[in-house]
Amino acid sequence: MRYTFGQTISLRDQLAKLAQESREQAKIMPAGKKREELLRRAGQADTAARINEWVNSRGLQRPT
Repeated sequence: MRYTFGQTISLRDQLAKLAQESREQAKIMPAGKKREELLRRAGQADTAARINEWVNSRGLQRPT
């Protein structure tokens, strides 16, 4: 028997939440390596969301 599950939160929403939470954590941290890592993670989540949107678009046009 194989267990399957439905996606309750879309990938776009998960990535947006990750980006938002990372930015919020970075705001309260002092400048340093950990803060830069959080900001980089937020940027990567934004990029991943844009790529996901592009891949799933009907026209598959070049990203801007």
